[in-house]
Formats: sequence, structure tokens, C-alpha cells
Amino acid sequence: MWLLLLTYSCLLIFIAGLVWRIYKYASLPVHLRWELYPVAHEIGKPYGGSYLEDEGWWRRPRKTNLLGESTVFLREIIFFREYFHSNRRFWSFVYPFHLGLFLLAAWAIMLLIGAILTLNGLTVSAAAANPWLQLTYYLTLISGIAAFVLGIFGTVGLLFKRSIDEDLRNYTAPIDYFNLLGIVLIFLTGLLFWVLEDPTFGMARGFMQGLLSFKPSLAGPLMTTNIVLLVMFLAYMPFTRMMHYVAKYFTYHKVRWDDEPNIKGSKLERKLKELLAQSESWSAPHIRPGKSWAEQAAGSGAAEDKEAPK
Repeated sequence: MWLLLLTYSCLLIFIAGLVWRIYKYASLPVHLRWELYPVAHEIGKPYGGSYLEDEGWWRRPRKTNLLGESTVFLREIIFFREYFHSNRRFWSFVYPFHLGLFLLAAWAIMLLIGAILTLNGLTVSAAAANPWLQLTYYLTLISGIAAFVLGIFGTVGLLFKRSIDEDLRNYTAPIDYFNLLGIVLIFLTGLLFWVLEDPTFGMARGFMQGLLSFKPSLAGPLMTTNIVLLVMFLAYMPFTRMMHYVAKYFTYHKVRWDDEPNIKGSKLERKLKELLAQSESWSAPHIRPGKSWAEQAAGSGAAEDKEAPK
């Protein structure tokens, strides 16, 4: 029963932490735009350019291509194309590492589907006669095994690459090694419990069924270790830099591709006015302490003010 209670608690912490992190990102001040083109949602400008270059753009309704933006974003999430083009050797470990994490999530979903079907009274014999249930069974096997193998390969490769590559080593903090070691232990214990305890993932489906029915189920020592590591990692993750997968959405949609015009009376204008009304407490040759940012921008600078005739 303690394993179920631990899992419930860690899942609640993960969900609360995820919601808190999304809220923090969404409530940040207006960003500084990158001005990088082409912008994925632009229409008719695949090689760069902006609607701001069109004559009289302010007289026409602004049109954006949500499908184009979503396609580019999903392509980056699924294939990590920027890593591939900028550092292919690093990508050869980054990609299997993340693919292992994606497949681990898919494995958990397959286990959940199998548990729901079992709770609805479907037996092993019924599953053998139902092609959809067979598909769920084999997808569970494929996703689980592939997740463990790819995850181990990618994580060990990243640990090795970050240890020997001087450029990467300079940007790798001790906590990064700790996080990678924790992840490789999750994949390794998962692979071991599949090989030694649960070759069909029947026990894992039973645990998932117990989560849904609030009833404890049989779990071997390796599977118990894997579950403890996994759920504790989930509870820990929202409060670390590993939440960059949430930040990535805001980086693309609110920094790289946000070209919303600042029109009089708009929501953007209101936000910018609020930011410009904030005052500064520090000083420099070009900054006058105590003035708002709007006054700083409109003024001529502290150095020139001193030289101005009284």
C-alpha cells in the first residue's frame, strides 16, 4: 500500500509543480524579440521577410498560419533538427535520450489503457481474439523495451560526452550529472525488471490497475525500485532546469515567432506601458536613478543633464 501512496503523492506534486511552472512562464513580462526570420506563421514568405514590409499592412486584417507554426514546432520536438544541424555528434546522444523519455511516457499510457481494459472485464482469452487488444499488448512491449534501451544508450552517451568534451564540460554543473545519473538508473532498473521479473509487463499492468482501483498489487523488488525512482523523479522534475520542455513552447511562440504589432489601445500596448512606468534604482552615465523607463528613454541621459545649462 505504501507504494501506491508514494505514487499518488509524487504524481500530485508533479501536476502541481507543472501547473506552477507553466503559470510562472506565462506571467513573465513582455520579452525582447529576436527578430529572426522566417517566422513560421508568416504566409507567403518561406525564405524570410515580414508582414511589416508590406505596404499598408495596418489597413488589412493580419493573417497567420497556425498549421505552419505547429508543423515546425512539432518537427523540432520530435526530431531535434536544430541539434542535428548544429552539433550532429551531440545529437546522436540527445535524440535517443529524449526518444527514450517519449517512449517511456508512451509505455505508461499503454499500461494505463491495458489496465482500464482489464478493469472493464476483458480477460486474456478475450484479448487474444481482439486485434485492438493485441495491438495494445504489443505496443506496450515495444514502447517499454525501446524506451529502456534507447534511454540507457542516450543517457550514458550524454554523461560520457559531457565529461570528455571541454566545451560541454564548462557548461555542465554537478546537478546536471546528478540528474542524468538518476535518469539512467530509471532506465536501467526498468530494463532489469523486464528481463528478470516481468517479461510481458503483466505485473506492471497490474500495478497500474491497482492505481486506478486503489488496491495494492504484486510488485517484485526490481519493479518496486523502478517505480520509486520514477515517481520521485517526476516529483522532483518541475523544480529543476529539466522543465525546459515547457519553456521551449514559450521560447518559440513568445520570443522567436511573436511579431504582434504594438497598436494603440491593444493589450500589448497596455503591458508595455506598465513596464515603461517602472522606475530604476541603479545609476550609470546613461541612467538617471529614480526615473521611469519611459522617462529614461525620453531623456538625454544623466551625463548630458549635468552639462545642460541651468
